[in-house]
Amino acid sequence: MIQIPDRIPEPSDNLPESVESLLDDLSFDVDAYEIEAPPPPPDDGLIAESEHFFSPGGILMQTARLEQRKCEFRPQQLAMAREIAVSLCNGANLVVEAPTGVGKSFAYLIPLIYRAARRPGLPTVVTTETIHLQEQLVRRDLPLLRQLTGVPFKAALAKGKSHFLCLRRLTMLAAEKNGMMLPAASLAGELSRIVDWAERSLSGERDELPFRPDPLLWQQICCESGNCPGGACRDFHRCFYFKARQCWAEADIVVANHALFFTDLAMRNEGSPGALLPNYGTVVIDEAHSLEDNAAEHLGLHLSRAALFATLNRLFNPDNARGLLIRPGAEELALRQTIASVRDEAAIFYRQFEEFLHEARNECDGSARRIRSMSGFEDNLSAPLKVLHRLLFDYTTAQDQADYRTELESKLNRIGDFINGLEIFMAMKQAKTVYYVQYERGGVSLQAAPLNVAEILNRVLFHQDFPVILSSATLTVRGNFDFFCRRIGFDNGDTLLLDSPFSRDQATIRVSRTIPEPTDRDYLPALAGELPGCLDLTGGKAFVLFTSYGNLRYCAAELRDHCRDKRYRLLIQGEEMTRSQLLDTFRDDVNSVLFGTDSFWTGVDVPGESLSNVIITKLPFPSPGNPLVEGRCEQITADGGNAFRDYTLPAALLRFRQGAGRLIRSRNDRGIICILDRRVLTKSYGRAFLDALPYPLEFPV
Repeated sequence: MIQIPDRIPEPSDNLPESVESLLDDLSFDVDAYEIEAPPPPPDDGLIAESEHFFSPGGILMQTARLEQRKCEFRPQQLAMAREIAVSLCNGANLVVEAPTGVGKSFAYLIPLIYRAARRPGLPTVVTTETIHLQEQLVRRDLPLLRQLTGVPFKAALAKGKSHFLCLRRLTMLAAEKNGMMLPAASLAGELSRIVDWAERSLSGERDELPFRPDPLLWQQICCESGNCPGGACRDFHRCFYFKARQCWAEADIVVANHALFFTDLAMRNEGSPGALLPNYGTVVIDEAHSLEDNAAEHLGLHLSRAALFATLNRLFNPDNARGLLIRPGAEELALRQTIASVRDEAAIFYRQFEEFLHEARNECDGSARRIRSMSGFEDNLSAPLKVLHRLLFDYTTAQDQADYRTELESKLNRIGDFINGLEIFMAMKQAKTVYYVQYERGGVSLQAAPLNVAEILNRVLFHQDFPVILSSATLTVRGNFDFFCRRIGFDNGDTLLLDSPFSRDQATIRVSRTIPEPTDRDYLPALAGELPGCLDLTGGKAFVLFTSYGNLRYCAAELRDHCRDKRYRLLIQGEEMTRSQLLDTFRDDVNSVLFGTDSFWTGVDVPGESLSNVIITKLPFPSPGNPLVEGRCEQITADGGNAFRDYTLPAALLRFRQGAGRLIRSRNDRGIICILDRRVLTKSYGRAFLDALPYPLEFPV
């Protein structure tokens, strides 16, 4: 493992206030250091060129001086850029832990940009988990770096097919005279508006519509897998999706999200035709701390009740007598009757899994439950689905109208895929796999997730003919990468651990000594009793992080009156607002308080006074009732390991660091971290949690 020295001493107490600009935290006050600027690197040296960009006399710092901006040089950023350039030159993989404030996006983008200028060819795919980071890269970082470097590289944002309007499907639906293919008669006006918009749009992207389209309508007019004639389509020359694909193929840097990347990777692994992303020569996975879970989700099997009913309803919805098969005729009537029967059987089939899940409503909030044997479940669905598939196949092949036939073929293929998935799931055919039922919007889904993610990724990702760069602010446990690398199968490369550019005195840790342990029956009332005092320390301005919705809802109910009396706006995950709306409101209302669970522990950036207090209500140990967690622990034990030592504790430490890391996002941030779980003081493993944070401990809360 490569590790840079401790922080260079800095005149941090006398640093100027941050200037609100894109270069604020990425520049350097040269006069504060006695460092001689190195000479410009030779034209053919990628490593030297990347170093020079971030050096005290390099492009970034020269730009800051020309614009009369005083900011900081970051040795961590320079070290990261250099090691990434080395990896690119050597074709080797690299894992980098780059704490908040390092400026990691610039650090990996600069070597990629200079490499593109020297060796144009296959693009680099940069994949992130959050929309926020994708937008930052595409809208801010890449345009700015194009200007600073003078390199005329091309960049593009890749999105899934469903984000794009399909002109062929739109034309077919709009030309249908009686409107019976529409999900509802009331959507005729909206369809007309989309037709008008399509004539003016250059991208055909849903996000650029001047209104939010009805989801059911959009499903019928967007691009989708298995429903595209490709070059044979009459609209191919003006197809929005293939124009976007062409841009991706011609780009030097393609930005995508983890879902698209791992879906594409799964297709390549299975040898499926029509990969979603262009062939790439380098992969950068930012926000890589969620790599194992993302891979498990997209490399596994997913049989959703909602997806099945959407496919059936598109053919024929007996609730409103609409769909593709509404045409008159004996064959259509027989198909409609068969679909109605299949819907009934599907409802019965999924109901047994819903009841099974409901029985475990106290485990993991009742959101998921593992299936160890299928002996208690009946497969009453496969047979009627096969009948429908056979009838629909015969009907589809007899159709003369190409667009109509293509639409039917898409649904035929989806039904076939569902039949195959159902066979695998009900027979539990896949080894080293966890089978479970999970609640999701629109019903439940049946899922099979691999336990051997490390083996799969080692083969399909880390031993290819291109380098893979992984980066996140939290990848190490107790200063080493062993846990992370073991869980994802990383090898064929090196690791780089960077220290934080922030000061130890920017935050303090406060721990409750009196609160009962979470297993105590008085824990929840005691927790709710501790929270008002914690919130009042900073006058609100707090994230309260929970590990379960049950505890969140209980404490939210108990704290409503206190927040109202103190004029703290109480924002609660799971109520009216979406996650994005909650964050926007929290940032705008400086005295607000946000109660959040899982998704607020990571990927959230709220710099400034709005977030001055992170309250961790409970150590974030993975729930033993979670099917994947349970399966992973069993696998470790079966292999002779210790599940708590080898998985549960390291995973909790990483999550803990992620949650606490929401607090300090810039050099000007100040705040406190309140830990309302006294196990950090009473258990043998507790010290590991306190040592994971670089801030001093104070008592009491």
